[in-house]
Amino acid sequence: MNTGILHLHYLVVTLFLLIYVIKTILLLSNKNDLLGKFSKKIKVPEMIISTLFLLTGVFLLTKLPFGGKYDYLLWIKLSMVAISIPVAIIGFKKSNKALAALSLLLITGSFGLAEVYHKRKGIAKVNTEMAANDAKSIYETNCASCHGTDGKLGLAGAKDLSATLLDNAAIKDVIKNGKGLMPASQLDDEKASIVAEYVSTQIKGH
Repeated sequence: MNTGILHLHYLVVTLFLLIYVIKTILLLSNKNDLLGKFSKKIKVPEMIISTLFLLTGVFLLTKLPFGGKYDYLLWIKLSMVAISIPVAIIGFKKSNKALAALSLLLITGSFGLAEVYHKRKGIAKVNTEMAANDAKSIYETNCASCHGTDGKLGLAGAKDLSATLLDNAAIKDVIKNGKGLMPASQLDDEKASIVAEYVSTQIKGH
């Protein structure tokens, strides 16, 4: 369903932009009679497209994972769209070329920001996946010989990591400083944090 809504959103966005480009060109070319006829003919389709634009946009917005460092781009895009709508209404109603051009600039700029946002979120997702792979590699290189890849090997008295009650901070402390028969590791602070997170999320409780 989400994929279908996304495709519909892209379609109505394209049509919406096309309509505004045509109307702006007609206004800037002083073809007010033609603009009036065009606006009258597409009044109903434009209302439908605008409504679908709004509804599909709101729906997709509720499905986005917020909390990333690139979310500010999304909010800038939404602000640009929100500003462009009243500017466009006033611009075309009063045949104000400057306002109409500004509205078109805001709309096209918001679409460009949307593409940048999705690309950067995609890169961030890839980086997160790479970090997870790195965590597994660091764990298997430094810890699996005693704890096993699943944390349950128990070689040389190693604790069962899948049953540990320690939190991230405590796991990191053991990694850095050692405990019992386990010596302090040579991992730096960042890698120790990565391994502690890996133990907590990928091994603990499994």
